[in-house]
Amino acid sequence: MSQFENLQLDQQLCFALYSATNSITRLYRSLLDDYDLTYPQYLVLLVLWEKDNVAIKEVMKRLKLDSGTLSPIIKRLQNAGLVEKVRTDKDERIVRLMLTDKSRQLEPAIAKVQDKVACQTGLSSSEFFELLDRLNQLASSLNQKEAKQSAAS
Repeated sequence: MSQFENLQLDQQLCFALYSATNSITRLYRSLLDDYDLTYPQYLVLLVLWEKDNVAIKEVMKRLKLDSGTLSPIIKRLQNAGLVEKVRTDKDERIVRLMLTDKSRQLEPAIAKVQDKVACQTGLSSSEFFELLDRLNQLASSLNQKEAKQSAAS
């Protein structure tokens, strides 16, 4: 038995976040199955529903994914008829993602999925948005520290 209280599993912020993330992702997965969507595909669609016709590099940046991870997700979305890849006339190296009519029609149903997940958290609306804000602050703070450490090395 460890003599360090800070080494107890229940004292770990990382484990609490990991456990909560797993639980919420499982809930999304079960609800998204009805629409033949995976959770990562849902995230890509969220980016595009927020702003359509986005460069793939921007999607990678928003979702903090590399091209090796994002490419198969996009391929499956294309095969399902939910997104199209287009090259820009100005610079053919830039590939953009666009929603299809099918994915636009899917958006209202997926908005209901998100509402169900939010309800399942058991948080009030104000608690939900307070937690979301705190987690975004945490991520931002950690990302800034990581960027400073990378620049220093």
